[in-house]
Amino acid sequence: MPFPLYLLALAVFAMGTSEFMLAGLLPDIASGLGVTVGTAGTLTSAYAIGMVVGAPLTAALARKRPGRSSLLGFVLVFLSAHVLGAVTDSFAVLFATRVVAALANAGFLAVALTTAATLVPVDQKGRALAVLLSGTTVAMVVGVPGGSVLGTQLGWRATFWAVAVLCLPAAIGVLAGIPARRGQKDVTEGPPLRAELAQLGGPRLLAVVLLGALVNAATFAGITFLAPVVTGTAGLGELWISVALVLFGVGSFIGVTVAGRLSDQRPDLFLAVGGPLLLIGWPALAVLADRPVALLVLVFVQGALSFAVGSTLITRILYEAAGAPTMAGSYATAALNTGAAIGPLIAATTLTTAAGDLGPLWVSGLLVAFGLLIAVPLRTLVMAGRSSESGGCYSRPEAAP
Repeated sequence: MPFPLYLLALAVFAMGTSEFMLAGLLPDIASGLGVTVGTAGTLTSAYAIGMVVGAPLTAALARKRPGRSSLLGFVLVFLSAHVLGAVTDSFAVLFATRVVAALANAGFLAVALTTAATLVPVDQKGRALAVLLSGTTVAMVVGVPGGSVLGTQLGWRATFWAVAVLCLPAAIGVLAGIPARRGQKDVTEGPPLRAELAQLGGPRLLAVVLLGALVNAATFAGITFLAPVVTGTAGLGELWISVALVLFGVGSFIGVTVAGRLSDQRPDLFLAVGGPLLLIGWPALAVLADRPVALLVLVFVQGALSFAVGSTLITRILYEAAGAPTMAGSYATAALNTGAAIGPLIAATTLTTAAGDLGPLWVSGLLVAFGLLIAVPLRTLVMAGRSSESGGCYSRPEAAP
């Protein structure tokens, strides 16, 4: 894989760490800024909403600019938001910095997904996206636990400073490693924005976007509320929460890597096998949650399956959005973060029901089941193999965004 892909993955790592790190910092932030923990929790919602809105918006604004300048600009805005967040004593300002950081994150990921697809041959899109998305999975394995430890030892502001520092080599890497433009045509050439947006009306693309959102909603519904399952249902100590999250992150890294190797060749087979296994896994996790060993094993397995199926669907979005070369990445980003925003909201409603702490795991299973019910009648639209890609795959554009 081209080295610039790994530079993009470094930036994704920094941004992924920022997106997930607040889970362990909210009490400290609340006490430091004089607000309740519930109020501090709105920082997470602000980030998710900013990602959903920001993906198509920032991609549309950046579509006429070369990929390198857009990516560099997003990294610098993201860095600045974290510097301001680290020094402010105002919750309102911190809230605003989270929205701005989310917009920059969404814009970067939208452009990076599209740029990554132009750096490799047509039949290696899945492997390229696996490298890019590995930044997120490594953030879950290393960045988030590391940020939590740093916040505990030095305060939550230190974690914000650490993310800002990570952005520096990422910015240098983007500037040095990403070509200003690819191909011979000027970046202003290509389909108009209206034509790219019209691609969303296609049933194949709509189906894959919906499936991607549902799978990611299931993932975040389960993982967001995993802590009380570990300490309550399984009866383990608080230290095991970090262990479970690391296992989920390791599984997700493996899942993304395997999907990158296989999803380009046989996405239909990969989804047909991975989807039902993912469906079985969430209820199994709920049923066996009181058995610590089974819980930890299934957390690892669900991490692998969730990200393997999810990354395969992201690859399919780029293939199906062939007519939207500058907006395809934003469609994928919006699908991911719509799921990340909606899943935990639905799961939270079950915590006060008879299901209790296990409710979110059952919600995850239901969301995957709903996705499979959609996929089965639309199999010819969603699980299209390489035979259909000859006329509708994500072709390599002459000029990157």
